[in-house]
Amino acid sequence: MTLVSMKEMLTEAKQAGYAVGQYNINNLEFISAFLRVAQEEKSPMIIAASDRMVDFLGGFKNIAAMVKTLYNALDITVPVALHLDHGQSVIRCKQAMDAGFTSVMIDGSHYPIEKNINMTKEVADYANSRGVSVEAEVGTVGGQEDGLAGSVQYADVKECIRLVEETKIDALAAALGSVHGPYKGEPKLGFEQMKEISERTQVPLVLHGGTGIPTHHIQRAITLGHAKINVNTENIQAWTKAVRNKLAEDENVYEPRLILSPAIEAVETSVKEKIREFGTSGKASQAVAK
Repeated sequence: MTLVSMKEMLTEAKQAGYAVGQYNINNLEFISAFLRVAQEEKSPMIIAASDRMVDFLGGFKNIAAMVKTLYNALDITVPVALHLDHGQSVIRCKQAMDAGFTSVMIDGSHYPIEKNINMTKEVADYANSRGVSVEAEVGTVGGQEDGLAGSVQYADVKECIRLVEETKIDALAAALGSVHGPYKGEPKLGFEQMKEISERTQVPLVLHGGTGIPTHHIQRAITLGHAKINVNTENIQAWTKAVRNKLAEDENVYEPRLILSPAIEAVETSVKEKIREFGTSGKASQAVAK
């Protein structure tokens, strides 16, 4: 198999009542950890690079090459999409697609809806002939991640409908109370708006800021049309905690392999828990085009 777009896997997930996780790359080791867990759990997976992390990771071509090489080297047979998270411009989205990304998010949410729609349509038109899936955002997800900070601005239902109808995107991130990074207290999600947006747009919804949302809220969001849930902070926290613990227990350790191996295992455990929480285990065979 080769890397695929996320269109079919999200359509199937929405119909069957589960969600596919998006897991963000923070270094090379994260990629192999994600892929091994996806294969072990027989789960479809979306591996993502945030636009603000792309240069740190060596650029679009390097990221695509790493993911594709490891996908083949590890004999992965489950469907995996390589996604650009929070693409900051039309040009950046096109560069990702040209480099081999199979899915992109164009984030025009900080602009007026007219500009957001125009940007999204240009990206969607470019992606359509290349078999690449497109996600867009309405409203603003709050919190902070990868240098991106902001307050929550709830998505407007009418703007969501307009954007979906005029751009024909494959997935919609409608900001409804979730945030990037850790939550302070329990998140307050707009479930009524979720239901209306899902019913009126008929596209899979995307929940950004999946770390820290209680499982019962996750399950409710899935029943209300969320077929993609993004997780990053939780994996980073697991990685960092494992590194700190290793250094604390052995002050003489200096070999990177010995320091990083527990961190890789911690990320694998974190992702495995999310796959099971989202109901994605065993769904690999269902997540491809029929």
